[in-house]
Amino acid sequence: MHHPPLLGFAAYSGTGKTTLLEQLIPRLKASGLRIGLIKQTHHDFEIDHPGKDSHRLRVAGAAQTLIASSRRWALIGENGEAREPQLPELVSRLDGNQLDLILVEGFKHQPFPKIELHRPDLGREPLHPHDPSIIAVATDRELKPSPTIPVLTLNDPDQITRFILAWHQRIPSE
Repeated sequence: MHHPPLLGFAAYSGTGKTTLLEQLIPRLKASGLRIGLIKQTHHDFEIDHPGKDSHRLRVAGAAQTLIASSRRWALIGENGEAREPQLPELVSRLDGNQLDLILVEGFKHQPFPKIELHRPDLGREPLHPHDPSIIAVATDRELKPSPTIPVLTLNDPDQITRFILAWHQRIPSE
């Protein structure tokens, strides 16, 4: 089984992770990469709607519900116990043979390659000085002191795309 590399986007809430990913995914796809995405949320969420058959069956007690149509499918799993999901477990649920790269939004404290998004105006301390798995920082202001890792322009998705593509090419294939 092929295990595509993971690349995370680590930042505090409100920094613009989702907005940046919305810009990066089409660019990476246009370059020929097949992209998977894992998004961590700290909120209860529903992707299935009350009243729909699939929701009714899940609520009735199905541990996993797979909804499929000619255009897409979704697998909804119940954790059974309230616990934070583990990144390796989530990665194993993706079909690595269909992907070249898995982007991860969240899991900022897990040790895997990440780009930090940092906006100094938000008043939060940067993550990169304390996390050796951060490979670059994307920011909208000059950082003092200057990081020892690459600094990218947060509002330049083309530059960040080029960085990701160059990083991806350097990863040994399995």
